[in-house]
Order: sequence, then C-alpha cells, then structure tokens
Amino acid sequence: MELSSNLPCIKPVRDTREKQIQLWKELIIDYCKTQNVFVIGLEEDFPLFSNPAIERSLSHEAREAFLSALVSDGHAEWMDKGHRKCLILWHRIQDWADLILRFVRENGLEDSVMTVEEIRSGTESRGTELHGMDRTVLMRALKLLENKGKLALFKGTYADDEGVKFSL
Repeated sequence: MELSSNLPCIKPVRDTREKQIQLWKELIIDYCKTQNVFVIGLEEDFPLFSNPAIERSLSHEAREAFLSALVSDGHAEWMDKGHRKCLILWHRIQDWADLILRFVRENGLEDSVMTVEEIRSGTESRGTELHGMDRTVLMRALKLLENKGKLALFKGTYADDEGVKFSL
C-alpha cells in the first residue's frame, strides 16, 4: 500500500505544521481513549494512520513525529529504544492514580484487598475507565500510590497474581 508519491507527510510551514501536529495529537488521544487502545506500533496497521479505501497512509516520518509529540507532552512513552512501539497515556500516570483513588472511595473499598486483575476486569470496575486498562499503566499508577502510602502491593500465589491493600 506504500504509495511513495502520495504519502501525507508533515507540513513544511512551521505554523501549519504545529497546528497539524496538535490536531493529530488530539485525534490520537481521543481515538485511543474511546477504543481503549494503549499501544501503537509504528510499523503496524493503525486505523488512523491509513485509509485503504483511498489507498493512502501516513508516512513513517509523520507517524513518528505525531507520536514523538505525544511523548514530549507526557501523553505517551516509547516502549523500546528503536521507537517502534508507543504506550499511549490519554491520562498521565498521576491522573490514572487519581482515578483509582476515586474508584476506591466511590465503591467503599478504602480498607479492602483486591487483585490487580479485579481492578482491570472485575465487576466493580465495569463501566469505568479502569476496566480493561493496560496492565503496565495500571501497575505504574498503583506503584505511584504505594509510594504515597495510599496502598500496599503484594505478591500472590502466582507470578501475575498481585494484590492491592488500600489504606486511605
């Protein structure tokens, strides 16, 4: 599908380019939030980056520029040194931590114990932004809260069976 003469790319005029990048950042964040997407692979098919119906796709340069702009804003992080995969943070880690605290308070879980998987996919989280969230993002938010003394993380019987003891 690579049509080298017809690839949309970064605009050369600075003001136009800045507006273009801003619009793409908003589009990517909004899409990822509504579709619950946390990882974008630079080389993988991503619906916003290509349109098979008109046989057009963003250039590699444009994809990397838009994702790099999100990284600069703190709304994404490169997952590898080669900048091939990007972790999208439509909420910054601190904001995810705040959402977790609100979830705990609203559900009366202040002194309870839950597994990490229950937070991600349990009945209590259904209908919230926490439901189905990326495990890496969740663990980083939980560790931030642990460092602030809001909870304690502990290992369960199995390697991926971590527990959380809230102490708000």
